[in-house]
Amino acid sequence: MSTMLPAPSTWRLGLARGGVELKCFFRERDAVIFTFTLPAVLLVLLGSIFTDELRDTGVTASHIFTAGLIAGGVASTSFVNLGVGIAADRNDGTLRRLRSVPMPPAAYFVGKVILVLVASLAEVVLLLAVGALMFDLSLPTEPARWLTCAWVFVLGVTACALLGIAASSLASSSRGAGAVMNLPFLVLQFISGIFVIPITHLPDVLVQIGSVFPLKWMAQGFRSVFLPDVLTEQEPAGAWEHGRVALVLAAWCIGGLVLCLTTFRWRNRRAG
Repeated sequence: MSTMLPAPSTWRLGLARGGVELKCFFRERDAVIFTFTLPAVLLVLLGSIFTDELRDTGVTASHIFTAGLIAGGVASTSFVNLGVGIAADRNDGTLRRLRSVPMPPAAYFVGKVILVLVASLAEVVLLLAVGALMFDLSLPTEPARWLTCAWVFVLGVTACALLGIAASSLASSSRGAGAVMNLPFLVLQFISGIFVIPITHLPDVLVQIGSVFPLKWMAQGFRSVFLPDVLTEQEPAGAWEHGRVALVLAAWCIGGLVLCLTTFRWRNRRAG
C-alpha cells in the first residue's frame, strides 16, 4: 500500500525558489557587476571630488555620501532590479509557466525576497568597505546604532521590494521595464538627499516631495547610524527622527503590499 508524502510547505518551496533565483542572478555576470559596482563607483567618484570637512566635525562629504548611497544601493537592488526582473519573467512567460505548476504563488515571491535580501546585504557590506578603506569612515561600535541599521534595512528593503513588485506591472515589456523603474528612482535620488548634501540645500518643495517616499527616510536612517549626532543640524527637522523614519517606512510596507495585491499581473498585457 503506497503512502502519499505530504506536500512541501510554501516556505520550503520558497527557499528552494530562492536558491534558483540566486543561481540565476549570479550567473549573469554583467548584471552582477553593474548592480554592485555602480553605487561603489559613484561613491569613489563623489568621495574623491568632494573632500571638504564639514565645520570641524571630523566628517567629510564622502562620509555622508557613503550613508546616502547605502540607501540608494538598497533601493536600486530591491526596487529597480526586482521590478525589472519580474517584468522580464512576465514577458518571457516564466510567470505563466509557474502558475501552471503545483507551486503556491507565494513561493515565487519568497524566492524573490531571498534574492533581494542577499543582494542588498552584499551591497551594504561593499559600500561600507569602500567608505572605511578609502575614506576613513568610522564604523559604529554602539549596539544601538547597529540595531537601528538593522531595522532601517529590513523596513527599507521590504518597502522598496513591494513597490518594485507593484511597479513591474507598469511596464508593457521587458525592454521598457528599465526606463519605467529607473526614471523615478533617478529623480528620487536627487530629491531625497543622496547626491545633494545637505538636503536642506534643496528647494523646500522638492524636500517635501522627496519626504513622501521611502528613499529619503532610508537615507536619513542610515545617516543616523554612520554619522555623529552633531550632523543632525544638516537635517530639515534638526533631528534624526527615528520614530518618523520607522512610521513612514512601515506605512510604505503596508501601502506596497496593498498595491501588489491590487495591481500585480501574472500575464503580459499583450497576452491578455
